[in-house]
Amino acid sequence: MAADNSNTTERLVAAATQLISLLFTTAREQPIRLFFLFVFPLTLFGIISIYLLLHLLAPKPRPPYPSEKTYLTTLPSGAISHPRPLPCWYDRWHAEGCLKEQYPTVPDGFDVPDQASIEPAEVEVSVVVPAYNEQDRIEVALEEMVEYLDANFGRGQEGGSGRLLPTLERPKPGAGTPGSRPSTPHRLVFKCENALGGGRGQSPPRERPPRGYEIIVVDDGSEDRTVEVVLEFGRRRGLHDVLRVVSLEKNRGKGGSVTHGLRHVRGKYAVFADADGASRFSDLGRLIEGCEDVVDGSNRGVAIGSRAHLVGSEAVVKRSAIRNFLMRSFHFVLMILTPPATSRIRDTQCGFKLFSRAALPHIVPYMHAEGWIFDIEMLMLAESAPATPVLASDGSVIGTSYGIKVAEVPVGWEEVGGSKMSLVKDSVRMAVGLAVLRASWMLGVYRRRLT
Repeated sequence: MAADNSNTTERLVAAATQLISLLFTTAREQPIRLFFLFVFPLTLFGIISIYLLLHLLAPKPRPPYPSEKTYLTTLPSGAISHPRPLPCWYDRWHAEGCLKEQYPTVPDGFDVPDQASIEPAEVEVSVVVPAYNEQDRIEVALEEMVEYLDANFGRGQEGGSGRLLPTLERPKPGAGTPGSRPSTPHRLVFKCENALGGGRGQSPPRERPPRGYEIIVVDDGSEDRTVEVVLEFGRRRGLHDVLRVVSLEKNRGKGGSVTHGLRHVRGKYAVFADADGASRFSDLGRLIEGCEDVVDGSNRGVAIGSRAHLVGSEAVVKRSAIRNFLMRSFHFVLMILTPPATSRIRDTQCGFKLFSRAALPHIVPYMHAEGWIFDIEMLMLAESAPATPVLASDGSVIGTSYGIKVAEVPVGWEEVGGSKMSLVKDSVRMAVGLAVLRASWMLGVYRRRLT
C-alpha cells in the first residue's frame, strides 16, 4: 500500500515537472503564442472578476427617505417647530441635468441650464455638523461655532418669523484674534455673485451679497439625546431657523451624513466640522482665505484644515505607538493609491473642510463613500473635476485649468475624548475601503453620471 502511494506521488511530481518544462520551452521559443494562450486570457479573466466583485462590494448610497428632507428648528416662542421642507440645491441640479440629457440639442427659445450650475447662495456660510450619539460633546462645539459666526457674519437673513435678524457689527480689517475673518475678503476673486452658478439659466445678480449663516446638524440615527440637546441649545441661544436639525432614519456613517448635509446648504461657503470640536473653529477665516487664494475662473475652490504641522508636537507624541504606526501606514497606502494631487496632501482626514458654492456640483453629487474614507473621495473628485476657463483681469479667457485646486491650511486642533473610531478595526476598514474606492473609479464602477 505504501509502495502504491509512493509511485503515485512520483508520477504527479514527474507530470508537474514536464508541464513546467513544456511551458518554459514554449515561452523561450514562442513567447507570443504563450502570451495569447495563457497570459492574456488569465489577465482578462482577472480584470473581469475584479470588476464584477467591485460591483458587489463597492458602497452604493441609498436614496434619502422623505422624512430626511425635512428639518426641525426652534420658534421664537421656545417651542419646537413642525417638520419643515429642507431646501435642496441638489434636487434642482439633478432635475436640470436630466433635462439636459433628455434634450442634448437645445431647441430655439428654450434655455437648458448648464449642469455645473447651482442656485445662488442665500446666506454667507453654511456649517454642516454630522452627529452620532454626541449628546455629551456637541454643545461645546456649537457654542464655539455660534460665538465665532455671530461675531464675524451675524444673522443677516430672515428668521423663521419672516423678519430680518440684526447683523452684528463686524471687526475692522486686521482686528480680532488670529485666524478671525476680516470684514472683506483679502482678495477680490469672487468677481460676480452670479458667477458662482457657473452657467446659463442663472438668476440676475443679487442686489446685495448674501449675509448671515446657518448650522445644519445631521443626526445619524443617534440612540441618545443628541437631537434634544441641540434643539435646547438653539432655543437658549435664540437660533430660530438658523440652527436646523435633520434626522436620518437609519445610520449612514459620517460620510453619508456630511454628503446629505452638503446637498442642502444655502451658503456661499459650505464647511463641515466634527461635532467633537477638536478643530479650532475660529480658524474658519483661514480656510476662507485659503479657498479664495486657489479659486479658478468659475469660482471653484476647496480649503481643508490640516494637522500636519502638529507632527512631533506633544499632542502627537503622547499618542500610543500603535496609533502612530497605523497613522503612518495609512498615509503610505494613501500615497500609493490616490491620484497625484491628492497623494501630496499631508492630512486628508481632518474633520474641517470648506468648499466654495460653485465647487459643490462637481463633488457632492458623485459621492459614494459613506464611512471614514469619504474625505479622500471628496479630494479625488475635486482633482478630477472638469476643466474651467482661466480668466484674465479683464474677464477674457486666456487658458484652461483642470480640476479644482485644494488649499491645505494649518488649523488648531486638540485631542477630545469619546471618539467612536475603533483604532485597529476601523484602520483596516479604511485601508480596504480606500483600495475598493480607487479600483471602482479606475475600472468605471463609479463614474460621473446622474443616478
